[in-house]
Amino acid sequence: MSASALPASFFARPAALVARDLVGCDLRIDGAGGPIVETEAYDRTDPASHTFGGPTRRNASMFGPAGHAYVYRSYGLHWCLNLVCEPGSAVLLRALEPRHDLAAMVARRGLDDPRRLCAGPGRLCQALGVTGAQDGLPLDRAPFALTLGAPGGDVVADRRIGLTRAVETPWRFLVAGSRFVSRPVVRKRAGG
Repeated sequence: MSASALPASFFARPAALVARDLVGCDLRIDGAGGPIVETEAYDRTDPASHTFGGPTRRNASMFGPAGHAYVYRSYGLHWCLNLVCEPGSAVLLRALEPRHDLAAMVARRGLDDPRRLCAGPGRLCQALGVTGAQDGLPLDRAPFALTLGAPGGDVVADRRIGLTRAVETPWRFLVAGSRFVSRPVVRKRAGG
């Protein structure tokens, strides 16, 4: 573990607390990355979580040790990177501000618009070269480098995105006004 890496104890807490505290932390995978600007929390009591129905082969890493990666494919298309917290819970990384090794991220994504490089879980994983090979790996060792940082703005809670269950749970955390988030804060309309 590097001197500045986040220890497993940072993750051995409720996912919603970890999700909020991760906003502003610097994530690099093999040198590419930047500050995390958007996260979502999931735990085993949450009907939207992969662990709600108990352990399976797919979600085994979420029941493993805190401070490890849980990587899965969404709809068979995109890799998604989660950071394991208490047993059965994890934080999905939704977006980061690309700052380190932009050339590698641009090459992997095939575009050079910094705003779109890592805005969304699938884009983030493609830009950082995340695949199922990282599933279960400890976050305090290579290829990961995850260190504390400051959010660079107000962190706000909002409802999660793209769900059909527990849609109102305010467990998405993001830097208000960041142009690198996958979607700005969802505003409720008057009367609805």
